Amino acid sequence: MRKTVLIMTMMTGALLISSCASKKDLVNCQNENRELTGNYQDAKEQLAAAKARVTSLEDQLAQQKRDYAALQQSLDKSLSNTTDNNINISKLVDQINESNQYIRHLVEVKTKSDSLNMALTNRLTRSLSREEMKEVDVRVLKGVVYISLADNMLYKSGSYEINDRAEETLSKIAKIIMDYKDYDVLIEGNTDNVPINTSSKLMQNIRNNWDLSALRASSVVQYLIDHFGVAPKRLTAGGRGEFNPIASNDTEIGKQRNRRTQIIITPKLDQFMDLIDKAPEEK
Repeated sequence: MRKTVLIMTMMTGALLISSCASKKDLVNCQNENRELTGNYQDAKEQLAAAKARVTSLEDQLAQQKRDYAALQQSLDKSLSNTTDNNINISKLVDQINESNQYIRHLVEVKTKSDSLNMALTNRLTRSLSREEMKEVDVRVLKGVVYISLADNMLYKSGSYEINDRAEETLSKIAKIIMDYKDYDVLIEGNTDNVPINTSSKLMQNIRNNWDLSALRASSVVQYLIDHFGVAPKRLTAGGRGEFNPIASNDTEIGKQRNRRTQIIITPKLDQFMDLIDKAPEEK
């Protein structure tokens, strides 16, 4: 009898030790999973920034190749007509050197603009939560920053009024806009191709999706001014209705992607043109 009790006691102890070890392993696995998830998100953000930079550099290289080809063609044509037209080769070479110098200046201006855009994009991306990033798409395309937001995170259902959920995300975007004072901002509304429902009193005076998209963009502009103090002269509101889709309207997912508001941040055109017009002095 004593022997039986002893054996049962030993078995119970072994089970308790095994249970403790299993719980400890589970906690360790959970901690490791959280760490790996965080590392994955950081790596994903870094990869997106790197891809945008590669695209920008590829655009610069392509432009330089086109400029060089044009200059080479001009030189070849001039050389072929040297005898007939008595061209001054020395003067032509000087002109080419001046052109090359100006091209380098343009590349420097574009590089500076690209660097500012990348810094802006990285700051915004890092400020958004992982949940927000599921419904916010941030891209740099041809020197312009595009922030695309899903309609359900900005507006009340079937309306152009801003919902409560939008405040946190718009506050982060407003912070970026306020920090980059040399940039202008275009708010652009877009819809799917489903006709609007005019049954509600709020929507009775809206004629079509174009009206709705413009009103939604205007609501965001007004919200940025009233709640975050963004200067009105920096903001422009516009609507493109259903006529600027990025996906097919034949599926619900496509329609959802098309129902979006884009916040387009771009350097002020007059200042950017001033930089371009200031050709470098000859050394």
